[in-house]
Amino acid sequence: MRARAIPLLVAVTAVAATVGVVAPSHAGTAATSAATATATETAGDTASTVMLPSTDPFYRYADTADGKAKVPLSKIAPGTVLAERSVHLALTTATLPTTAEQLLYRTADELGHPTVTVTTVLVPPMTGVTSALAPTHVVGYLSFYDALSGQCDPSYTLQGGSPGPSSNDELTDLEQGLVEAYRTGGVVTVPDFEGEDLDWTAGHEAGYGTLDAVRATEAYLKLPQATTEVGLTGYSGGSIAADWAAELQPAYAPKLDLVGVAAGGVPVDFAHNLTYIDGSASWSGILPAVLDALSRSYGVDLDTYLSPLGKQLTTTDRSECIGQFEGSDPGLTVAQLLKPQYQDLLQVPTFVKILNNLIMGSAPGHPTEPLYLAVGNDPTNAQGQGDDIMVTGDVEALAHEYCSQGVSVDYTEFPGLPHEEAAVPFEAAALTFLQARFAGLPVPSNCATIGTGNSLAPIVLAKK
Repeated sequence: MRARAIPLLVAVTAVAATVGVVAPSHAGTAATSAATATATETAGDTASTVMLPSTDPFYRYADTADGKAKVPLSKIAPGTVLAERSVHLALTTATLPTTAEQLLYRTADELGHPTVTVTTVLVPPMTGVTSALAPTHVVGYLSFYDALSGQCDPSYTLQGGSPGPSSNDELTDLEQGLVEAYRTGGVVTVPDFEGEDLDWTAGHEAGYGTLDAVRATEAYLKLPQATTEVGLTGYSGGSIAADWAAELQPAYAPKLDLVGVAAGGVPVDFAHNLTYIDGSASWSGILPAVLDALSRSYGVDLDTYLSPLGKQLTTTDRSECIGQFEGSDPGLTVAQLLKPQYQDLLQVPTFVKILNNLIMGSAPGHPTEPLYLAVGNDPTNAQGQGDDIMVTGDVEALAHEYCSQGVSVDYTEFPGLPHEEAAVPFEAAALTFLQARFAGLPVPSNCATIGTGNSLAPIVLAKK
């Protein structure tokens, strides 16, 4: 679930202005264009030399080294740095080349099993491990890379790796520009929170991967957890990581000083989202990928449930990212993907258990830090109230639930804006929200005016 590239160009400009990045004047346009062209050429050259995560040994934690047994992952604390390396970032901006650090770290998958993934760490100039000036805060930038294939991992595309022949290439460039804008405010850590098995939509895993990326980043930079403020921001697919990290942090990573989380375009209840986009003209093409992602995250043999068409489409999607499958197969329905006896997905026990487990707000406890939650609301779409893929009433309900738990929530709807266009105001507002938290400004909350929204009650199986 992502935002298209063109609207985000405006978002990057807005965020850059917010953090003090000065846009070039007309007099500097030629120089900027030349620099950008050079950067683009460099990125193109780099793409052919960057190893895919599936073949790059850096992404693996081997059980042995030099013939000797290593410590099992289960014996290593989450957030522990297992390997590190410096990389060049192939961003198409006038400020290139830029270097960053990549960290392989221990985290957990959706079912809590120990695993590893990578985060890319961008450190502001004049700060860092070798500098006397320590960074004061960390921003976890949670990309909407929405992938079933490692070719869209942020750690790969930030180096210039190609995510494939689609509009996702343009998306990646602009998203990198957003990260570059963020870089001026503090350390930025950009985790591959789907893990090395690409468990897209897996909320707990995304939350663990995000929190452990922050822990690994702080450990690598020797930053004290207790006094280093942390902010998280994610839109669309990135909001999965942002919200679940907020929910899981009090119990999973209580020592982190999480001061604010911004989540926009949020898939609160996948059962509602699947129903909302079922048969739609623009977003139904992601249905096979979502079913595959949910199944792989929970170890379900999806082929048992699939129709011949379902097998065909999920097989194709397993090697792709959202840039390939979004917009494909307009009008596709979940029922078409399943065998006759399973066509009512919301009455199949295996999937009901998964979908109920992924309803946001269902984790024990609740967030303790201030939240900024936002969603578009496009009244012209054919499916009903929402932004064409996210259900507005669900996000409102989540905000209301958090408010009832004593959490400070700033909830915003963007009237008339579909999902992709709502990314523009969200990105600018999210960074403003986080900067205010780092500055210690009063926490905004509009809990008194937030409606109850939709019911987020779990699915109940019909009695037979």
